[in-house]
Amino acid sequence: MTGSLITAEVDFDTDGKQTGYLRVPHSVHRSAYGWLPVPITVIRNGAGPTLILLAGNHGDEYEGQIVLSELARNLMPQQIRGRLIILPMLNLPAAQAGRRTSPIDDGNLNRLFPGDANGTPSEMIAHFVEEVLMPLADYSVDLHSGGNSLFYPATLLRGQGRSPDETAALMLMQEALDLPYAWVFTSGGGPASTARTAMGAANRKGVVNVMTELGGGGVVTPDILKRTLRGLTRLLHSLKMLPDYVPDAALGTRELNTRGSVYAYADGLFEPLKESGDAVAKDEIVGLIHHPETPLQAPDEITSLYAGIVLCMRAMAPVRRGDAVYQIAADAT
Repeated sequence: MTGSLITAEVDFDTDGKQTGYLRVPHSVHRSAYGWLPVPITVIRNGAGPTLILLAGNHGDEYEGQIVLSELARNLMPQQIRGRLIILPMLNLPAAQAGRRTSPIDDGNLNRLFPGDANGTPSEMIAHFVEEVLMPLADYSVDLHSGGNSLFYPATLLRGQGRSPDETAALMLMQEALDLPYAWVFTSGGGPASTARTAMGAANRKGVVNVMTELGGGGVVTPDILKRTLRGLTRLLHSLKMLPDYVPDAALGTRELNTRGSVYAYADGLFEPLKESGDAVAKDEIVGLIHHPETPLQAPDEITSLYAGIVLCMRAMAPVRRGDAVYQIAADAT
């Protein structure tokens, strides 16, 4: 028994396509016996792998929500082999509000795993994913983007694998998704077993998993949207879950290790001097912080402590001391 108070309106063991909600108990003034409706779709057709697709873990990240909704609409049971579990708005209150964290309990879902069966709504969702959904799965993909504050090119995140078989499976997923960049964690298995993320939850349950960062800035980028849908379709085929699909030729993925983040050390308005993919030298000036409230004050210069390329950059102009403005990476070694 998992002890979860969440109930599912779908049967994970029944063939066909089902859509409904995870009912997350939520008693409030206007609704004493109410629940939060987290949408879920299950598509199953006989024997085969189980793949879990998550989006809306952070509510201000949109490409994944759109692509998973499209897959839920368009995929038919007769097209697939195995079981596909799709949750496009995992932290529903955050997704409805377009916020990184839930407006109900301020929960940052991707920092709350393994959750709490009797906790806040966000903690209950984390617990259900880790203790109910992940044990059903062979593979999982958690779709993120940079949210309102950051922008990433379409990027895969993965570990190096804790065994030869897991490494081979991770490479299969990377090659199938075929995104322009892959951020490869330098530790062998990726996020440690104590990580409070969806990747950590999958690792603890022995699920082969990857994550993505897909744009950001509070907008949807059409090219990244197309690359994401294409990549997930190719992934289903590579996992032998979409046998009749004919994938196109791979475009190739550049593997990177991150070097570190560059931070603002003053409040003001951020002017980037670099964009995603640009080369950066150590100690190079990569941005300026302007102070229009004191027009004669010269802008503060932001320099990079690292050499490499810009993997992600801040999407918002206002900054405060301590805000990340860039993440620098270099080719994987």
